[in-house]
Amino acid sequence: MNNTHVAVNSLQEYDGKEVALAGWLYNSRGSGKIQFLIIRDGTGLCQCVVEKGKVPDELFGELRHLGQESSLTVTGTVRADERSVGGYELAVTNAQIVSASDGYPITPKSHGVDFLLKHRHLHLRSQRQWCIGRVRHTIVDAIRRFFNDNGFVLIDTPIFTTIVGEDQQSLFEVDYFGTPLHLTQTGQLYVESAAMSYGKVYCFGPTFRAEKSKTRRHLTEFWMVEPEVAFTDLDGLLELAENFVSFIVSQVLINNRSDLDTIGADTTTLETIKPPFYRLTYTEVGSILRGEKAKVFQAEQLRQLQDERQQLEDKIAEFEAEQQAGQLKQWKKDKIAAELIELRGALAEVNTRIENNPKHAQLAAEFQWGEDLGGSDETIISQMHDKPVFVTHYPKQAKAFYMKTDTENEKVVLNFDLLAPAGFGEIIGGSVREDDYDRLLERIKDQGLNPETYEWYLDLRKYGSVPHGGFGLGVERTVAWITGEKHIRQCIPFPRMMDKVYI
Repeated sequence: MNNTHVAVNSLQEYDGKEVALAGWLYNSRGSGKIQFLIIRDGTGLCQCVVEKGKVPDELFGELRHLGQESSLTVTGTVRADERSVGGYELAVTNAQIVSASDGYPITPKSHGVDFLLKHRHLHLRSQRQWCIGRVRHTIVDAIRRFFNDNGFVLIDTPIFTTIVGEDQQSLFEVDYFGTPLHLTQTGQLYVESAAMSYGKVYCFGPTFRAEKSKTRRHLTEFWMVEPEVAFTDLDGLLELAENFVSFIVSQVLINNRSDLDTIGADTTTLETIKPPFYRLTYTEVGSILRGEKAKVFQAEQLRQLQDERQQLEDKIAEFEAEQQAGQLKQWKKDKIAAELIELRGALAEVNTRIENNPKHAQLAAEFQWGEDLGGSDETIISQMHDKPVFVTHYPKQAKAFYMKTDTENEKVVLNFDLLAPAGFGEIIGGSVREDDYDRLLERIKDQGLNPETYEWYLDLRKYGSVPHGGFGLGVERTVAWITGEKHIRQCIPFPRMMDKVYI
């Protein structure tokens, strides 16, 4: 093999010139004297046109019967064509099959969730997953770029830990040479100590929660970035968070607009994601959930969903009738099959939302002050807003021991969650940290934790304590929101869930 292959995403630089591509056969169609090969190379897709007589007859026959995901190199002349994927195609003059593939399991027909997860190592090649992965790459790069360019120092925090950062019930216990330890739920407590050294820090890595939840919003292993800032307050944290999230979205719009368009993401709404975001207190959210405004909104949502369901059912019936009519060329059959997969997936999602609508409405009407916001509560509030929503000042009883009590209202803490719009829910959780030694010790005891385990954490309040705080942003939930992907399992290359670990 040589290194003279050009990338598909750079073909515009070679219009009218002969080049060689190296990649995999994503799809093919044609008959008679012409074949259309769609080649992917990791940077994009290119239609390669093979005409009989322009290549040896033996090669034409081999390409005609080449299986999906076969690897090959293709040589030809680049030419502009608006009808082709990417705007350019290749008029093929030669090709070399590197490795033929036969019976590739992921076909244009519909596949179930379990099947695709079992074949995750191959599903990553599918176009939607490819686009989502590219968006995730940009988001991760934007995260690092934002903090590195704004004076933050990266701190690598441990995976094995002796302390509880969140709910004790969601700890993964491991045997560490005979000593019980846990997989980290958060790096926050560790970066607090680093903030007392560097001022502004962040950690970025995998975190683990043994939550027995099978919802589309939960993974047992996920990635989180957690900044921590010395000498700040709640308003400072909110400003940091909205600038951070706005920067991430802007970078995706700059670098991945074609990916977003391919997967049908709502770029128009993403373009409005700029400061300031909406700000509500927990108490105000409770009033909204129990009030008439939420009831009217939910009723209107239900009507819109029912209309959407009817439109999807009509479109599916139209395609099915076209399928049954017969006399269709193979490329048309494949296109209809792909459309039906998308439509049936969308219909299943709409049916789920219709089924959940009255449940969410009832839970909202029964909301009690003092409870943490549930997924249905977050869904309603985020659906009611076209930009992210800060929810602040949660009840102390519902939140972690390290959150600072509001001196103006001892019943609440100085914290916030950031809810992404369109029903995607929480993507950030953060707070001002309790910086008073005696208050923190009392909270540790109140929650039944062993103060000796947190002796080092308490030391931070003994030796030069300062007001400080931070937050954590979940990468997968952020990817889901920006791409419009309903299932968080699609937003990480190899998902880990309570009931599914395949590879």
